[in-house]
Amino acid sequence: MKPFDVIGFDADDTLWHSEDSFHHGEQRFVELVSPFVAEGVDVKAALTAVERKNLHTFGYGVKAFGLSAVEAAVSISDGRVPTAVIGQLVEMVRAQLTEPVRLLAHVPEVLAAVGRHYRLVLITKGDLIHQTFKVETSGLEHHFEHVEILLEKHPEAYQRVLQRVGVAPERFCMVGNSVRSDVLPVMALGGTAVHVPYPLLWELEHVDHDEHFAELASLADLPAWLAAG
Repeated sequence: MKPFDVIGFDADDTLWHSEDSFHHGEQRFVELVSPFVAEGVDVKAALTAVERKNLHTFGYGVKAFGLSAVEAAVSISDGRVPTAVIGQLVEMVRAQLTEPVRLLAHVPEVLAAVGRHYRLVLITKGDLIHQTFKVETSGLEHHFEHVEILLEKHPEAYQRVLQRVGVAPERFCMVGNSVRSDVLPVMALGGTAVHVPYPLLWELEHVDHDEHFAELASLADLPAWLAAG
């Protein structure tokens, strides 16, 4: 008997590249804003602090990053940042929102292989418009019987998704790159989670934990891991 009925996949940094674009955006923010900030101010840390403050209001995604970047630029420069720099920050965000989806290695074949034996669902979080754009232009949407775009990934949100797709937590396995968002909330429900790390992880996704769970070096290892279970 198969150990699971449904396999859930995260999207950003699990199926396609995402955090590297944010990382570049952070570096560009530091380059643009630093000349107008007093010496000794950690410009990157200031941006992260503003993002943390705004998280429950702006949510996740490129637009939230852009709003926090503009706020941080104005506040840490005491209003000295030129409008031209604000314009460059806005254009940087526009470019992020319109850049094509860049799939990670082996993703289409892994989804096809796993989908032959399990029901697949996509569970991501962030801005509805941008995430929908990425799902629809990725070429992967046909693999999933259900797509869910959440405001936040906590146990209650996962519980609602599992109820909608008709699977008990103990028959569900989630695959993703974030321990905080893709692993711990599912395990809290009694489900199983597989961690597939991405080289970059947003600072606000870091979490301390004592849980033990499966970790794979690559998504390409998932079919064999499932078969062994």
